Amino acid sequence: MLQESSSGQRPRLSIAITGSGGSGAVTTGSILLAAVARAGFYGLMTRSAGPQIRGGESAAMVRFGPSPVNSIDDRFDILVALDWLNISRFLDEIPLDGSSLILSDPAGGAVPPAILASGAQVVALPLKAMADAVAGGRLNMAALGAAGAMAGLPLAALEIEARATLGKKSASVADSAVACLQAGYAAAPGQPVAEMAGTERWNMSGNEASGLGALRGGIRFVAAYPITPATEMLEWLAPRLEKVGGGLLQAEDELASVNMIIGGSFGGVPSMTATSGPGLSLMMEGLGLAVASETPIVVANVMRGGPSTGIPTKSEQSDLNIALYGFHGDAPHLVLAATDIRDCVFTTQWAVRLAEHLQTVAIVLTDQALGQSRTICAPPASFPDPLPRLTAEPGDAPYRRYALTESGISPMALPGQVGGIYTADGLEHNPRGTPSSMAKDHAAQSEKRQRKLQNFAYGDSWAEISGTGPIALVTWGSATGAVVEAAERLTAAGQPARAIALRLIAPLRHADLAQALAGAEEILVVEQNQGAQLFHYLHAEQALPARARSLAQPGPLPLRPGDIVTAALARPAASPHQEQ
Repeated sequence: MLQESSSGQRPRLSIAITGSGGSGAVTTGSILLAAVARAGFYGLMTRSAGPQIRGGESAAMVRFGPSPVNSIDDRFDILVALDWLNISRFLDEIPLDGSSLILSDPAGGAVPPAILASGAQVVALPLKAMADAVAGGRLNMAALGAAGAMAGLPLAALEIEARATLGKKSASVADSAVACLQAGYAAAPGQPVAEMAGTERWNMSGNEASGLGALRGGIRFVAAYPITPATEMLEWLAPRLEKVGGGLLQAEDELASVNMIIGGSFGGVPSMTATSGPGLSLMMEGLGLAVASETPIVVANVMRGGPSTGIPTKSEQSDLNIALYGFHGDAPHLVLAATDIRDCVFTTQWAVRLAEHLQTVAIVLTDQALGQSRTICAPPASFPDPLPRLTAEPGDAPYRRYALTESGISPMALPGQVGGIYTADGLEHNPRGTPSSMAKDHAAQSEKRQRKLQNFAYGDSWAEISGTGPIALVTWGSATGAVVEAAERLTAAGQPARAIALRLIAPLRHADLAQALAGAEEILVVEQNQGAQLFHYLHAEQALPARARSLAQPGPLPLRPGDIVTAALARPAASPHQEQ
């Protein structure tokens, strides 16, 4: 199915692997994605599961092609059904049509009518019999071999990655897997096979990328309480922090974790925690303490469906409001959002540098769709500017921790530093740090904390902008991939469009956004939540013209490029959020 088009380009291909929990759907998808990389392609793997600890349903969705892939497609080319248990739960997430193929084993039962209703063609193969013919054989490996052949991937790439993944268990397990792969590959309908390429590619998840960005930014202490879908970031960081002289501590809860990193940073060690929505709520009092005491910390918030415990295993962009407005009092802070998995490295690294330099709280928003998905991508770029913390010198006298400097940034002394004594707590204070309830001190310090964030020169990293044209699609976070692809489709169809993905959401760069929107005749704000949170934030900041419209879709269904194209071309009256 990866035959070259008339333009000489191989098309992107989407494959979904579904099964009951424990059937190996995610392992199959992971090996397929790694084989994609070995064959020289780019790729993206998202996954979906129910909230059960064990069992339930599981799916891995892989899209790959000759150019970077940052979004799933509107439909799937191939559905690999390891079994039909609970398949109805994926009907909305895995759309098929008349040109799709369904790969299944008749011995596992008839294809459900709801699947056949899509018009997709069924490719029946005796996958279980193939697996049973091999000692220790697994059906999912036979299915992977068949799917790989149908997708035009080299058998060698599948074999190498299967051995790399399953050889960790034992050589016999890897041998059995390869034998099943070969059987499935030989039995599948014949397809042209792509040649293997040696181009360097990285294979990483968003949580791993965020962890790497934290290390590159200089984080050396992490305290956190495990929570889905952020836990994998902590698991990735724990051994790697030790290698660079840092450490990770599992706290008893989120309140303890945020207070621990405030203490770590107060002692001079760049510090971070990682959590998800409910955990971020619990941290709010501590985050206010960090703002008031001007102690730099970073919070990586991997969003999931909410409110409360909501849908913990699936994605939604619905924590923007709490990240922007959850603090009590006037508490200016940074809110950033990574635009794709690869960008998790850059955005987290930048957030650490900004928090350290501006001595404030930085909340970095990703979500389950970024954190637990994997991408095949070019090696991520590194942020070159160190942006160090401004520290007090031993000769600074008299020392004023909260001096009213022109930039709003004042030197920070470390505990034990000669002459660097000051009081640091949540109370308002004067420039020396002495607690004060005087109106003039509160006004001066509040203005200082706001000024240092508003006046800083953030450069061009505040957003990713691509394309030009009278249609402007504004977005943030994991919606970026679908929005960029939608803009490309609109442009190709003769409707030139631009995509503007905000990386720095607060403080909002008003002048930069106004320039990016200049000349736009249609403006559509795209995000994955029910309340159109970014749309209303931008209007509250008076950063959008009245004619701007909103496409806000709640999770866990992902935003698809085709739906965004349709919304962009729709009459403005079609949007319930349109301003008159």
